Amino acid sequence: MKDPMFSDAHLQKLDALRKRYPKSKPLVLPALWMAQEQFGWISPEVMKYVAGLLDLPVSHVYGVVTFYTMFNTKPVGKYHVQVCTNVSCMLRGGDRLLAETCSRLKIRPGETTGDERITVTGVECLGSCGTAPAVQINDDYHENLSPEKLETLLNELR
Repeated sequence: MKDPMFSDAHLQKLDALRKRYPKSKPLVLPALWMAQEQFGWISPEVMKYVAGLLDLPVSHVYGVVTFYTMFNTKPVGKYHVQVCTNVSCMLRGGDRLLAETCSRLKIRPGETTGDERITVTGVECLGSCGTAPAVQINDDYHENLSPEKLETLLNELR
């Protein structure tokens, strides 16, 4: 990705946020969300762009991107299926959901199907311990999943 640039709408939103915050560091997360929304993932070029917009070191933006698992550092499919594998979900079958989903799609965790439609990722926590196992597909949460329920959801993506 060469020379990324925010849309006018994102630049206006960022300018509005600047009025609320006297320093740039609190703007890193919203700027990265906007970047991921617009570009689909956070490339090194996008990190440099955001750092330049906020007058921050690239190393700071890189640190934020790589700390939070919600930011994609490589392209993902049209549907990003994130399977929680943390303790509560693991105890209720999250690891099995991840393994069966990858097997069914013939990919490994972190990979994307050949048609670029579905990326499957194992994630540490979706904050849904009381309704484990949980899966997030793009921005939608699905809880209390069984392999059969997840298969139905995946069939709807095809």
